[in-house]
Amino acid sequence: MQTHTGGCHCKAVRYEVETDLEKVLTCNCSHCEAKGLLLNFVDVDKFKLLSGEDQLTEYRFNKKAIRHLFCKTCGVQSFSEGVEFPKVAINVRCLDDIDISTLTPIPFNGKEY
Repeated sequence: MQTHTGGCHCKAVRYEVETDLEKVLTCNCSHCEAKGLLLNFVDVDKFKLLSGEDQLTEYRFNKKAIRHLFCKTCGVQSFSEGVEFPKVAINVRCLDDIDISTLTPIPFNGKEY
């Protein structure tokens, strides 16, 4: 496990997360596919929002089981929170100093949900 920092494009939203990035998912649901998200799920106690809570706005769709949070200023979704499950979905593309070409994303069939 390593501690990573990340956030949105304009830096209004910043967080740190403890994860190993062993399991990175590409989801084919309509939302994730349109945004090109690379996801890594962590327990809520491994995630700490450092700044920008007041800059976040929320979008929910379908079963409304995930709070898709994005910055009001730049529009970037750097993380999401589960509503019915205690997990945070990190958008790995928003982590600082991560070379995503070194990762091997695992396909997830989100169209089933």
